[in-house]
Amino acid sequence: MPKPLSLPFDPIARADELWKQRWGSVPAMAAITSIMRAHQILLAEVDAVVRPYGLTFARYEALVLLTFSKEGELPMSKIGERLMVHPTSVTNTVDRLVRSGLVARRPNPNDGRGTLAVITEKGREVVEAATRDLMAMDFGLGAYDAEECGEIFALLRPLRVAAHDFDEH
Repeated sequence: MPKPLSLPFDPIARADELWKQRWGSVPAMAAITSIMRAHQILLAEVDAVVRPYGLTFARYEALVLLTFSKEGELPMSKIGERLMVHPTSVTNTVDRLVRSGLVARRPNPNDGRGTLAVITEKGREVVEAATRDLMAMDFGLGAYDAEECGEIFALLRPLRVAAHDFDEH
């Protein structure tokens, strides 16, 4: 008689079982635990790809954002708003990019107290190379096809809308 196929141990599935025994069925607990673990896995994978460029994924996102702007520059406050991070995080990210020579700062001519972050030519070269590498590894989502990636995006959208993560208009 053939041996039954054994599946790998899934600690989240086991935690879900134990949770059900103690507090009853709460599918949201298993879902959030799985989402948080997936976030850790993906962040580790993409950080490993951008690390040779002296980047983290957060710094990569800031560089990409600057390349999307018409002039390759944005006010620090706009970077925080678009990346949905605290001003302190923006300052830290831009400081590190400046030290790496990937971004420069200059006074904002439209705001006497403001500062613009400006992508440098070296920053443009690095973001292009890092993007090629991230695209080659499907941003860590190679286990999914294009349709499934679209489904993931659509599935997470109501959560983001409910949290006012963006303006729907």
